[in-house]
Amino acid sequence: MKSFSHLEDKLNKRKVDGNYRRLFLSDDDLIDFSSNDYLGLAKDSESIEVKGLHGSGGSRLLSGNSSKAEDLEDFLAEFHQSESALLFNSGYTANLGFFSTIPQRNDIVLFDERIHASVKDGMRLGLAKYFSFKHNDVEALSEKLERFKDSNVFVAVEAVYSMDGDVAPLEQLVALCEQYDASLMVDEAHSLGVFGEKGQGLVQQLGLQDRIPFRVVTFGKAIGAHGAAVLSQRRVKEFMINYCRPFIYSTALPVTSLSVVEKHYEKMIHSNAVSDLKNVIQDYSRLFKNPNASAIQIISVPGNEQVHQLSIELMEKGFDIRAVKSPTVP
Repeated sequence: MKSFSHLEDKLNKRKVDGNYRRLFLSDDDLIDFSSNDYLGLAKDSESIEVKGLHGSGGSRLLSGNSSKAEDLEDFLAEFHQSESALLFNSGYTANLGFFSTIPQRNDIVLFDERIHASVKDGMRLGLAKYFSFKHNDVEALSEKLERFKDSNVFVAVEAVYSMDGDVAPLEQLVALCEQYDASLMVDEAHSLGVFGEKGQGLVQQLGLQDRIPFRVVTFGKAIGAHGAAVLSQRRVKEFMINYCRPFIYSTALPVTSLSVVEKHYEKMIHSNAVSDLKNVIQDYSRLFKNPNASAIQIISVPGNEQVHQLSIELMEKGFDIRAVKSPTVP
């Protein structure tokens, strides 16, 4: 049997560079500053009591579909003011599925250079050509749109970026995409549950839902559950049901998972969780003089070893604050 020693060499290089990844358990006694559970719903004890099937039995095109899945999609479409919603098992597979399926051969995808890895992986699997533009730079995007003005163009951004917590200039991006007849896709993973009066997300807070053809909402962050949905026109949903491999060939989410998503959405809508979170963000911003309006706040520390050591010291003082190292961030 081969030793695969070349893998060991690469792992050793990571250790030398200070960016070797390892798994470890969270300490429940620490104050949570590291998870995406912005509204505290993931630790909701009532969710444990949800009853139903713990396995779906297959993909939704075979035995895995359920009235619960279809009802949840109808609810999501109505709540997010979209024509349709299609469920996926995670935000990663939603982006993987969309970008490997909807942009066609000879189409162009322009993506913010700090877009999530799932979007990049989806583009790699797809047939369209793809090019990055400078982060949150409307002028840089304008130059790319002018370059590809004779092509069918998709623009991919996040409403809130997961590493810095900065917000996309959606109103400017929408106007620019309309000017060039480009289709904007917004990943709302980190804005759902944070922006909007009832946590609808940044797109709806700005009233742009009728001008943005594609959105991804994920349930693993503020919703405190599992899964995601692509919000789009019905014909896009039908196309993905027919051609999207991550959807077609994945075992569907079980009824228990769908029930938790439904329950947590209701809690988000009818409780004070969203307004309480906004108060915490405002308090933090005043304390640290940080204008960031999202739930993601950063402390920038140069050097992998230095940021790792600071994380350890903060944990020793009772705060679960994790170090994100290069090359994940610059």
